[in-house]
Parts: sequence; C-alpha cells; structure tokens
Amino acid sequence: MYDRQGVIKLLGNEGVTFRIAEHEAVRTVEEARRAQIPFAAFGVKNLFLRDDKKRAYYLVCLPDDADVPLKEIQSRIGSRRLSFASPADLGRMLGLAPGSVTPLGALNDTERAVEVVLDQRLVERGSVAVHPCDNTATLLLGTADLIDLLRRHGCRVRCAELA
Repeated sequence: MYDRQGVIKLLGNEGVTFRIAEHEAVRTVEEARRAQIPFAAFGVKNLFLRDDKKRAYYLVCLPDDADVPLKEIQSRIGSRRLSFASPADLGRMLGLAPGSVTPLGALNDTERAVEVVLDQRLVERGSVAVHPCDNTATLLLGTADLIDLLRRHGCRVRCAELA
C-alpha cells in the first residue's frame, strides 16, 4: 500500500521530477486555496465515482476550478448513471481517506477496478498539483509523467474532454 513516503520514494526511484510543498491538512479545494498552497495554477479536483450498479469505478481528475455536473461526466466517459463512491470503497480500493483523494491512490488499486480519467485540460497544462496519498503535502509533477507512472504500474488511465 502506497502512503506518502512510499509515493515519494517511488517517484524518486523512477526518476520522476517533482516538487513538494508541505502544509496543514486540507480536505477540499476551498481549504487548499485558503491555505495558499504553492502550485495553485496546477490544482486538481479529484472525484471518486461509481456507476449505479457498482460495476465501474472512476477517479475523475479535473482542474480545481472546474464545475462539471456528474451527468456531463457520465455522458463524456460513456458511463451509466454516476454518483460518489462511499468512503469505505475509497479506503478499500485506493487506500485513501476522504479529503486525500489523488490519482496516485490508483497505485493501491491491486484489483485494477478503478479507471483514472484525466480531463484533457490537465494534460494541456503540462503539470498537476496532487496529494501524495496524504493531504498534508502537495506534489507538483508533469502530467505526462503522472500518466506514464500510473500506466507502468498497471493502472487504467484515460484522458477525455470532460467539459
């Protein structure tokens, strides 16, 4: 199970360039803005979603200022009706607690049941600011590096225009 130290070690071992900012615990985009965390221009909003039959799970990553209705995401990714997955599913599937959701949590998905869906705008930005499986730090790394890392570790990753 990857935790903060494990993620940082993995990034170093794989030669992924990143910067880290430590800060008070933040659970929401609004809390992150109030805490004035560096890398604000690259902030990410992460939604852990499931379909209505609990057969498909998605970790949807959007720019932190995006306001995209679930119905729009559903349409764009070709899913059944979406809703937020439970905190129990988040812990069981990604080893994360609410407020620390990050695409790096997909590294903990041993069953590969969760698909990471990155909004195309994040790819175009070139960098993302994400938690390292802990909400008391934020990492800035290249979006392409993130995608490559996840795929090398067997995670399903898709880029899509979500709005």
